[in-house]
Amino acid sequence: MAAHGLRFRELLAKVGSGEHTSTGLSRGEAREAMDLMLAGEVGEAQLGAFLIAHRIRRPSPIELTGMLDSYRAHGPVLRSPGRRPLCFGVPYDGRSRTAPLVPLVALLLAASGQPVVLHGGDPMPVKYGVTLAELFAVLGIEWRGLTLAAVQARLDDHNLALTHQPLHFVAADRLRPVRDAIGKRPPVASLELLWTPHQGEHLLVSGFVHPPTESRAWEALAAAGESDLLTIKGLEGSTDLPTTRAGITARVRQGVVERLILHPRDHGIASEEVRWESLETWGSQALQALAGKGPLAEALVWNLGALLWLSEVCSGLEEGVQQARALLAARAGERLRAALAEAH
Repeated sequence: MAAHGLRFRELLAKVGSGEHTSTGLSRGEAREAMDLMLAGEVGEAQLGAFLIAHRIRRPSPIELTGMLDSYRAHGPVLRSPGRRPLCFGVPYDGRSRTAPLVPLVALLLAASGQPVVLHGGDPMPVKYGVTLAELFAVLGIEWRGLTLAAVQARLDDHNLALTHQPLHFVAADRLRPVRDAIGKRPPVASLELLWTPHQGEHLLVSGFVHPPTESRAWEALAAAGESDLLTIKGLEGSTDLPTTRAGITARVRQGVVERLILHPRDHGIASEEVRWESLETWGSQALQALAGKGPLAEALVWNLGALLWLSEVCSGLEEGVQQARALLAARAGERLRAALAEAH
């Protein structure tokens, strides 16, 4: 066995020795393990064993920090000097039950002057749900195949960027076959909710499902130096706030957690969640929503209004909702959509 394989076996033993004997990894060891995986220095048997063992034991916050160090070192980089973007972390394995709002929220935030940075990939195991790139493509905005320089130019010129893993982070995309083979979300799936290609000041917006996931994210990101964070218990682990129940969020500034429970009915929002049907159906609903109409419109107002407030563009949630309605009435998102569609 080559030297890299021997070293990885040592790291694997630390996460796969069982509940009573597993010691876990230090931050440096977790980064080393992720570095070796991204470099392709690990055989499929070892790689699969590591990912499933780590999945069963659950990565500690400091292990996630070490893995994040590796992603920051090896992944694509976007910058926005003098501007603070909202950087969204949403599941790479996509959506399959509810109609996504993230692309529409991103368009309207960008149209309002608030930069937005997203990242995603092709349909990903184990869910193989619809992806951000597919959703944007239905709207006429193509991110797949763009150079990183072209993505940076869109951020500079239009306040919006999406890096696409198969082209911009090939090393991470090489893990897809093993992710499919193990049949479960590996720790890398948690990492994708915490990492952003943006370097510099930003507000990181991360979705979660289970409360332990949220608290691990707070601790891991604090160790990584992320001082401004918004976590959202969104639909299917996304950052989309529900409209049929209270939205559970938390704003973390310099390590201080402020729990924020958002009640849509208090602000006149009472629409049902929209079931996912197909890309074609969603595309029609999305265009209607950008005009303030159709089944997604009220959920879009709610999510946009909340983020305008939480990102401190507005001084209050009600003001955020009002500004969201004004942006839709002015067709701001539709104009940006058309400009980005023509720019390709």
